[in-house]
Amino acid sequence: MAAVGDMTAKEPTKDSEEAAGGTKRGSRDQGDPDELASLWRRYAATRDARARERLVLTYAPLARYVAGRIGSSLPSYIDIEDLTSYGLVGLLDAIDRFEPERGVKFETFALTRIRGAIIDELRSLDWAPRALRHRQRQLMRAIASVEQREGRPATDEELAAALEVEVYELEDLLAEIASSSMVALEEVLATTGGDGESFSLGDAIEDTSSPDPSAASEHAAIRDLLADAIVRLPERERIVVSLYHYDNLSLREIGEVLGVTESRASQLRTKAIMRLRAALDAEGLERAGSLPLPS
Repeated sequence: MAAVGDMTAKEPTKDSEEAAGGTKRGSRDQGDPDELASLWRRYAATRDARARERLVLTYAPLARYVAGRIGSSLPSYIDIEDLTSYGLVGLLDAIDRFEPERGVKFETFALTRIRGAIIDELRSLDWAPRALRHRQRQLMRAIASVEQREGRPATDEELAAALEVEVYELEDLLAEIASSSMVALEEVLATTGGDGESFSLGDAIEDTSSPDPSAASEHAAIRDLLADAIVRLPERERIVVSLYHYDNLSLREIGEVLGVTESRASQLRTKAIMRLRAALDAEGLERAGSLPLPS
């Protein structure tokens, strides 16, 4: 999958007021405020498990809201449900740490912890060093700044100057970033057909256990030509080819069958091979290793 550090770097910054407003729109009705306040007092005083469960159910939409906001800037293969589950960890922590008597609105308190829990989990999945991710974000900002200023794609020299490094150092950084990136095989590359069938990166990986279509086609053509060429061989040469290459007889045994010496059987085989190679060469199909007959 794509490097997780790339994902977290793109998570937009939201102020508390905007986030809280979005939460109200995205969450369900939280019920009677007096009842909710009573529930908070009960949990703060007794740490009652049932009260905690009701608070989790009440504020669970907060986790989905934050997961949706963060997920909107991540690759499509990142599951929002996974992000939501990470956010619920932050929600549980917020519920346990919240102090109603301070007069702070819970939504405002919880949003930061939920977002932090999601981002922390994403970062924990990233195997690249954090320093590399920091340099990657610097490069992204440099690209945006130069291209906005120049109105065209930035050159390597301009990016190196913006980062205050040499061009070769920029090239090394790009190589490091490339080697730290991963792509999920489930990532959808395209949707084809009227039925909406999708094509993923995994579908593009070669199946080494399957025969290569072009090689199989050429092999079939060579086999057919070879069969025709063998039929046209002189009788004794055809017998030698058949006994040696298909019945696995030795040249000495073939000589006994034909009533000739082993040396003469070898000569007949060599002549037959040369005729077969010439026949395939005339068709433009001979290539090293293509013949099923050893030379």
